Amino acid sequence: MITPRVSKHRIFVWATLPLLVTDATVAFASPDDYVFGVLHSRAHELWALAQGTQLREKESGFRYTPSTCFETFAFPSATEAQREAIGTAAVELDRLRTNWLNPPEWTQTETLEFPGSTTGPWARYVHDADSHGIGTVRYPRLIPRDVVCAGQLKKRTLTNLYNERPTWLDLAHRKLDEAVFAAYGWPTELSADELLAKLLELNLERSREEANGPGYRS
Repeated sequence: MITPRVSKHRIFVWATLPLLVTDATVAFASPDDYVFGVLHSRAHELWALAQGTQLREKESGFRYTPSTCFETFAFPSATEAQREAIGTAAVELDRLRTNWLNPPEWTQTETLEFPGSTTGPWARYVHDADSHGIGTVRYPRLIPRDVVCAGQLKKRTLTNLYNERPTWLDLAHRKLDEAVFAAYGWPTELSADELLAKLLELNLERSREEANGPGYRS
């Protein structure tokens, strides 16, 4: 899972090999839909905005720093059922966005073939490996169906999507927020200031518990 270090919108997406990220990207070594969902909630977005760094005017975006935005963020103490609800809402959000980014009617799958190793970045796509682990990489990638589709797909970016914030996207985020807030035990109608106050209180409580041991009670 990755997010841009500097971005107008705090957006998280899944990333898999062979994609290699740079220092302009923050990577999270978690395949958990629950974690994806909590990080994409309004709670984490507001916390990151408060703890990150603003770059000039708002349109320039803000900087996400893991030490202040992520490491200080208090995840909910979710039950298994609540984790599942958050994960389900996160999967649906990701599915809707993916379909918007690459509509099936505008794309087709092309399979690239070239030599590769089972110990390299293309390992999951290697077929018929020999005794040395060398085989044929069969890598499927989406490409535009034609020139017209290619032009249309250039406009399909997550930044453009979140600038427009269509109703279906807003509803998907609301559903995700409802699941996340239920895990915190908080109402979804909290104002930004109220939500930040509760997150800070939870952060401080967790810090006191860690400092005083598991049996500590405030």
